[in-house]
Amino acid sequence: MSMPPILSVDAMGGDNAPDVVVDGLSLFLSDRSGVSVLLHGDEAKLKPLIDARPALAGRCEIAHTDHYVSSEMKPSQALRRGKGTSMWNAVEAVKTGAASASVSAGNTGALMAISMLILRKMDGVHRPAMTAMWPTMKGRTAVLDVGANIEADASQLMTFAIMGEAYARAVLNKARPSVALLNIGSEDTKGHDELRGAHERLLSDVIDIDYVGFVEGDDISGGAVDVVVTDGFTGNVALKAGEGVARLVASYVREALTSGTMSKVGAVLASSGLKTLRERLNPSNVNGGVLLGLNGVSVKSHGGTDAKGFATACALAMDLAASSYMEEIAANLKRTSTTQVAAD
Repeated sequence: MSMPPILSVDAMGGDNAPDVVVDGLSLFLSDRSGVSVLLHGDEAKLKPLIDARPALAGRCEIAHTDHYVSSEMKPSQALRRGKGTSMWNAVEAVKTGAASASVSAGNTGALMAISMLILRKMDGVHRPAMTAMWPTMKGRTAVLDVGANIEADASQLMTFAIMGEAYARAVLNKARPSVALLNIGSEDTKGHDELRGAHERLLSDVIDIDYVGFVEGDDISGGAVDVVVTDGFTGNVALKAGEGVARLVASYVREALTSGTMSKVGAVLASSGLKTLRERLNPSNVNGGVLLGLNGVSVKSHGGTDAKGFATACALAMDLAASSYMEEIAANLKRTSTTQVAAD
């Protein structure tokens, strides 16, 4: 018999841990029958929180540790001192097979370093990539890399495309997600040498993905494709800029609707539409970054997320664990490796 799905969670990571973590798990488990949680952290703090939430009864096991990775800890320090912490133990549970996937809202750099050390890179992956879901006019788009690698050469960009396509298939439930490279223009002559090199390789029939070419920055929010591939520097700048614009728009809307009596009356009349807008702009609906290219699922939740956002990250982790995205990545990487050897 196969093991029932178990989610390994760092209970002590995040700005408002462990309260938000436990609240998020309560929301997550209320919608997921058959899933249980292995919760890593201080039992004295966690047990009262779990006991107070009926949805967690009998479905949450505490793995005690009073050590945790602080938000100030550098990745190199986390590798030296992290063993035995709630973050380390959460990821290690995936490595040992005690859990199907792990989630942490803790220190991003530390989680990336610990995950890479414990889970190791898949064969054919030179550098893993951090992936984020981006809300668009057509739904959601996967963007990678958004911060794991400052630079990426043509081969790495091609690997990101392979990983992003398999990830999008698992998360977006699309049989054949479309993939594009982020560039300063859609013409074949635009961009630096590494981008053009990746473009030429992706146009070949070696990789079985729906590659459509270049897209520009405004195409991301427009939902032009399902997967947008770029280096970590560009992706992180684009992500932070997008988050800033979303906050700016929300601020403008609030200001406009509270500027006078008639505006407030109009806001009341438009309350249903405004509720829909607020929901679409809510970052909790797309929370969760995945470090693709590892031999296991490790999901990074935003440190300042609310309970709904943490529940979203948990759902993402379990959806990925139940999918075959790692096998699909491995198959395409093997195909490209075999072709490269033959060409040499």
